[in-house]
Parts: sequence; C-alpha cells; structure tokens
Amino acid sequence: MYWTLELASYLEDAPWPATKEELIDFAMRTGAPLEVVENLQAIEDEDEIYEAIEEIWPDYPSKEDFFFNEDEY
Repeated sequence: MYWTLELASYLEDAPWPATKEELIDFAMRTGAPLEVVENLQAIEDEDEIYEAIEEIWPDYPSKEDFFFNEDEY
C-alpha cells in the first residue's frame, strides 16, 4: 500500500467518519483511480471506523506542514 498526495486527495470529500467498505464505495462512485481502491482494500481492519484520512495514512500532511504565510494573502 502506498499513498501520494494526489491519491489521498480523492478521499478529502469522503463521508468521514467511514468504514473501509464505505470508503471503497465512495472511491468507486467518484471515479478515483484504481490505486486508491487497491490501497483501501489493503487495509486490514474490516470493521474499524475511520475519522479522517490521517488514520489511514498517518503521514498525510496537515495545513501546518506547508510553509506559507496565510497573512500575506
């Protein structure tokens, strides 16, 4: 299983919290690439409810990870 920002971006609008099956269904309905569906299928915890993408991909960058000053915009 591997994630990139591009792949993870397909789950930003997912109906969180969600189960593995709900996320797979969402990815398929929204036309996410096959890699997203395969990554979700590789998750071992069948019945766990995920609150956010960070629970699936712990290295998902947060807003604080980007180096820009919002006050300048």
